[in-house]
Amino acid sequence: MSTSAEKYDVFQAIADPTRRKVLRLLAEEELPISEITSHFSMSRTAIAKHLHILSEAQLVSGRKVGREKRFRLQPEPLTELKQWLSFYEQFWGNKLSMLKHMVENGEASSLKVVETELPKQDK
Repeated sequence: MSTSAEKYDVFQAIADPTRRKVLRLLAEEELPISEITSHFSMSRTAIAKHLHILSEAQLVSGRKVGREKRFRLQPEPLTELKQWLSFYEQFWGNKLSMLKHMVENGEASSLKVVETELPKQDK
């Protein structure tokens, strides 16, 4: 599959810190690319590539206003991410509740503790 035909999913799109910052900027207001670029120390072309990936993942949309294109956040695809994360929130919540119960009831000694010997350092 060629790169131009490649579609990005939400997880790929938010993997990059620059794209996450772009999403945060667009959550506040609709912005033209020139305003988005002013928040970064990279070229307009680089920001355009990030916007393209976010657009492919349907996280942003653009519309023409006069001679400029303005971008805005489309948060709906983030629900997929929220659902995925909620499973792990529940998973860790359950694990921590079990640990708390064990500690409070004096069952902590039943936890298996694995000791490892540290390697000796050469002098």
